[in-house]
Amino acid sequence: MDARADPPTVSPVASEPGVVASGVYAGGRRVKDIAIEEAGEWSKRPGHVVWIGLFEPSPGLLQRVQAQLGLHDLAIEDAGNAHQHPKVEQYGDALFVVARTAQLIEGRIAFGETHLFVGHGYVVSVRHGASRSYAPVRERCEACPAVLSEGEDYILYAILDFIVDNYKPVLETLHAEVEGIEDSVFSKPAEQVDVQRLYMIRRDLLRLRNAVVPLVEVCRRLEHAEVMPLDARMQPLFRDVTDHVLRVQEEIDALREVLAFAFEASLMRGQAQQTATTRRLAAWAAILAVPTAIAGIYGMNFEHMPELKWTYGYFIVIGVIAAICGTLFWQFRRNGWV
Repeated sequence: MDARADPPTVSPVASEPGVVASGVYAGGRRVKDIAIEEAGEWSKRPGHVVWIGLFEPSPGLLQRVQAQLGLHDLAIEDAGNAHQHPKVEQYGDALFVVARTAQLIEGRIAFGETHLFVGHGYVVSVRHGASRSYAPVRERCEACPAVLSEGEDYILYAILDFIVDNYKPVLETLHAEVEGIEDSVFSKPAEQVDVQRLYMIRRDLLRLRNAVVPLVEVCRRLEHAEVMPLDARMQPLFRDVTDHVLRVQEEIDALREVLAFAFEASLMRGQAQQTATTRRLAAWAAILAVPTAIAGIYGMNFEHMPELKWTYGYFIVIGVIAAICGTLFWQFRRNGWV
């Protein structure tokens, strides 16, 4: 399965592979598109912010960005490896943030990563795997220069908020499917309930929870200004992201509980059906045992057996068999066994 999501929309200037967009902003307005080799000079200008978006960049491209913006070696090493745990780390006066992204592809949750470098005068986003393009974030910020003028702190907030918001369509789709599975547990025979799909969804939700829960701690650290470079005025915005992440976590936990109950209900319903079948077979076996036993007795080849010379013996035996079997059938039917 191809885990990639939207193909990156590359700006005319940033046309080299791996570069989605590369621009410089001043006062909340876009000044121009720039080449990677110009990023260092523009980021040092007062009141200017360089915003670079990369999609699965090559090691050479990351090294060029590092040379321009002075990014830490360990952060660059992590950004080149798309298997990082969500975290926030501080390197001098710069931040390195890792967040996991999620997208529903062919009924399964595909995961990706976004690595964010945030420092004075620059923001660099590095996307790996399944992830929506951040072009809508850039467009939304550019449409409101007043908030974009807050600089790199606001850009960091906008990207994290976009990542968290994109968990919701995944959960909404899974929520609808979970409700369908829950209904099918009681509306279909137990053997027709898709237990395998139920298990796969629950496993995907566990993986999604493992991606979301660490992001709560990341947002809380940003919210409480435990990292130095962020402006204290941005704390309420990161608090809002924290609330969104917590709601996503609660919904994931709720869906996993529903799936657990549905799985247990399907097992219990299957066991109940097996018990009912066993009872039905046992009841019929008991009914059939009566004529079998009587016929077995009179089928013995002994010469001197009582009742063999009776004129109406056959009819009496048949009547006894019918009476006993009828009584057993009535009793079992009253108890719900047949």
